[in-house]
Amino acid sequence: MARPIKPRRVLFGPNVTYFKPRAVPLSTLEEMDLGVDELEALRLCDFKNLDQITAAKKMKISQSTLQRILASARKKVTEALIKGKAIKIRKKQIWIRKKP
Repeated sequence: MARPIKPRRVLFGPNVTYFKPRAVPLSTLEEMDLGVDELEALRLCDFKNLDQITAAKKMKISQSTLQRILASARKKVTEALIKGKAIKIRKKQIWIRKKP
């Protein structure tokens, strides 16, 4: 049996949760699911230019866990861009720990 996933602290709630290629009907598109924790990892490391140790501390996870989340997120975004897939940001409330 797999170990339960530790809650991640996510301090960013996206207003837009769906991205798709322009002029392509939704009915013909494949979707890539991007978790809100993956989006947070991308935001902290790639957008805010934080190193992985600092970003991991902000998310209350280990650096190795952050690295796995980041690798997964980058692979999904790259595949969506290269293959013309839609990106759907999924919000699993059990994983999100909001700032008080």
